[in-house]
Amino acid sequence: MNDPRPQQMTFSLPTGTDPASVRTRVELLERLLERSFTVPGVNMPVGLDAIIGLVPVLGDIVTTAMGAYVVWEARNLGLPKWKLARMGANVLLDTAIGAIPVVGDAADFVFRSNSRNLKIIRKHLDKHHPQTRVIEG
Repeated sequence: MNDPRPQQMTFSLPTGTDPASVRTRVELLERLLERSFTVPGVNMPVGLDAIIGLVPVLGDIVTTAMGAYVVWEARNLGLPKWKLARMGANVLLDTAIGAIPVVGDAADFVFRSNSRNLKIIRKHLDKHHPQTRVIEG
């Protein structure tokens, strides 16, 4: 028989510590923070980092914590300290610029620290864990 109730969409985030699971989590978080939707007319991708950053102080704290989580995941993958330092500097620069009223909010559209950090992680994973590569179409 047909069930008249609407079907519920299920979504599961990988919880493993293997490189493939970490890659998936970090890529999803980067997409959420930097490219969640596109601004109509301008055709520019915007994410929660720019939206949450509009809230003074609290927004900067939340986005910094999310950026720090990406660095923590990279640490658990075994990235070298110099790459972790570079990623941390990206997050700190984003936080410092974001703390400036109005200018910082505009800078969130240009300086995307999470995208930069994802690029560092992908490069590491592609070299050291090639089985995690995903062919993007």
